[in-house]
Amino acid sequence: MANEKKRYPSFDDIVFEGRNKEYGAYEIRRKYSRTMVMSIIAGIIIVLVAAIVPYIKAKNIAEIKQRDANEVIAEMASDINQEAAAPPPPPPPPPPSEQQTVVKYVAPVIVDTIKPEEATQFMTADDVVETFVDEEVVEVIEQVQEEVQEEAPQEVFVVVEEMPSFPGGDTELFKFIYDNIKYPEIAKENNIQGKVILRFCVTYRGKVDQVSVVRGVDPSLDEEAIRVIKMLPLWKPGKQGGKPVNVWYSVPISFQLK
Repeated sequence: MANEKKRYPSFDDIVFEGRNKEYGAYEIRRKYSRTMVMSIIAGIIIVLVAAIVPYIKAKNIAEIKQRDANEVIAEMASDINQEAAAPPPPPPPPPPSEQQTVVKYVAPVIVDTIKPEEATQFMTADDVVETFVDEEVVEVIEQVQEEVQEEAPQEVFVVVEEMPSFPGGDTELFKFIYDNIKYPEIAKENNIQGKVILRFCVTYRGKVDQVSVVRGVDPSLDEEAIRVIKMLPLWKPGKQGGKPVNVWYSVPISFQLK
């Protein structure tokens, strides 16, 4: 009996000694350690799941994006290959042939000319003369060639390869303007001064068209500026791709009283 281990009561047994142990508090105290261990394990599992799930999701999203990017690159490469494999455009049609005059040659016709019977009854056979008449018929067949009229360009450019220019340059342009400008009397009386900016179109034929006021000062000054611009002679038209085109042009006109 000396080797028999003596069993000591637990703290819970001491606390609930002489009390009703079938009460729920005793069971809770008795299973407290086990409950704590289970709670800790459950907490660790929840933490691990919460940490691993976002990582897995992020990895899946990255793989999806990479796969989509590869598919887009593959589609772009396919489109480029298709464009490269597209056949070249057909060559332009040959220019119309020049008008030709066709001369139809008709072989000469041999005609035997014999004098009337009553006039040749006293003649011998040697007196009969054969006359050869070459009749050459020339038939001229004219080919009608349709005239293709070039369409007048409708678009008005702001900047072109070769801008329109006034004969003699800007110096002559402003000399022409100020030689022909007349200061309106009503503006003089009211001491109205300022700068009027006009915009107009130099057509593909060099004419000044569509004159308008971009920034005005007074109606009398604006109208005088428009009148002088409409008097401008033909310009050298602007060119785009070697062809004359319509181009916008702006000119400032200053009105100052001395």
